[in-house]
Amino acid sequence: MGRPDVLLYVFILSSCGVAYQWGRCGDRSCPTVHISIDHQISAVTVSEFFLSVAIDASLLTKDEKYITLLGSEKLQALAKGLSPGYLRFGGTKGDFLVFDPKKESSVTEDKQWQIHHGQDRCKKQLIPPDVEEYLQSCWVVDEPLMLKEYYEPMTITRRTLDALYDFANCSGFHLIFGLNALLRKTDLTWNSSNAEELLNYCASKQYSMSWELGNEPNSFRHKAGIYIDGYQLGEDFLILRKLLQNFKIYKDSQLFGPDIGQPRRGKEYLLESFLEKGGKALDAVTWHHYYEDGRKAVLEEFLSSEVLDTLIQKARFVLKVVNETVPGKKVWLGETSSTFGGGTPHLSDTYAAGFMWLDKLGLSARLGIDVVVRQVIFGAGTYHLVDSKFRPLPDYWLSYLYKKLVGTTVLTVNISGMEKEKAKKTIRVYAHCTNRNNPDYPKGAITMFAMNLSNKTEDIKVLEPLFNKTIDQYLLQPAGKEKLLSQTVQLNGQVIKMVDDRTFPALKGKPLPPGTVLELPAFSYAFYVIKDAKAASCS
Repeated sequence: MGRPDVLLYVFILSSCGVAYQWGRCGDRSCPTVHISIDHQISAVTVSEFFLSVAIDASLLTKDEKYITLLGSEKLQALAKGLSPGYLRFGGTKGDFLVFDPKKESSVTEDKQWQIHHGQDRCKKQLIPPDVEEYLQSCWVVDEPLMLKEYYEPMTITRRTLDALYDFANCSGFHLIFGLNALLRKTDLTWNSSNAEELLNYCASKQYSMSWELGNEPNSFRHKAGIYIDGYQLGEDFLILRKLLQNFKIYKDSQLFGPDIGQPRRGKEYLLESFLEKGGKALDAVTWHHYYEDGRKAVLEEFLSSEVLDTLIQKARFVLKVVNETVPGKKVWLGETSSTFGGGTPHLSDTYAAGFMWLDKLGLSARLGIDVVVRQVIFGAGTYHLVDSKFRPLPDYWLSYLYKKLVGTTVLTVNISGMEKEKAKKTIRVYAHCTNRNNPDYPKGAITMFAMNLSNKTEDIKVLEPLFNKTIDQYLLQPAGKEKLLSQTVQLNGQVIKMVDDRTFPALKGKPLPPGTVLELPAFSYAFYVIKDAKAASCS
């Protein structure tokens, strides 16, 4: 019950001749996919904070009480599992936030502050169980309002800023705060007075933060009825950079933008003109990407190589514009997930979403995107990594393993041994140097990650000089009868779950004998660590 549309689609897949069940090639042997990895020269190096996360400003819809949930011991532990990284606070409703330094916090928020005033800011068990349970019970009622496309001014208080900073700081993240770009003077230039008040407060607390200004300026007309061209937006960023110079703690702080929506025909000029005017004020150029509309997406699109490849063209366009206007400037995916509008119910929070997420990480790094900010770690909708009960979803565990196993140095992968067009549609493979901070693996190790979009097991052979090396396998598959629609994932056949609210399971790879041909089951993804690769570019 509860997923009739998706289950019907799974039935249609089977009845149309696409075997949904896990299987092999039938009576004939499977053609082997050959993988060669160039480990002598690195292709690209990305940020140590490459996989970062976001909290959406919609969390403040109605009032600020849900910010209190950031004090959850369990949520903080789960966030810490994905550190280090950036924590972005912003989104569409961020352009309707007004800081009021005099306004009192909500009753729930104020009660929480009083309980812990004077204690260690990172003291565990910040939220009493009764407060957490009360807020989670309210969430069911208020979540539709958070997702609703209506826009009106919302107030943010000092306590909310404190909660955001504490959550980021105590979880091992660096906070990026999105300032309201829709506060305008009569001539449509940016009114920076409210931002100055917010900066004054944060500086008084010595909060080390970075900044953004505005969210998806190409949609300002839709959500606020005004049009701001690229040159004016660039001028606004120069004003903000000058404002930051007035604060000792922020004169060298990072500034990111313009957080433009993904490129569409006729929208190129906004980014180009913005960078020409204000690009020099930026530390990185940010843009947003979603594959599909969350209200319309179907399972087939989550498993489609053609859909996954749409990222390439859009990323290359942004990279081209940046390189032509502000050469050498870093490019970020400043907000991204599977589908927009909060995600697709019964899909964006399931195992099936992992194909889009893992491929986006692999493709982005290969293309030279320096940071990818996942929308959201926790919040309304279904594209979150952690649900409203603080249960980690499949994309959380995928992200957790990625952070543990995948390093910042990107390697070139070549696929052969099967028909090229077929290979493009069924097997996706990426490789990086293994995370050097992982104590289980030596310098020189390589982490390969792969996904199988076909309905049968594919055999993968790693070619010389890495063929006879020792490999640890981390095979992720859905658990339970829901299969691709499961919200639970298993690693090498064992269901992954937290030991308790603070303790992570020991996720160990399965050692494979040297020279093993890797068997990647239908509709699955996996990490493979080549332990003794002794790769020159990884040493």
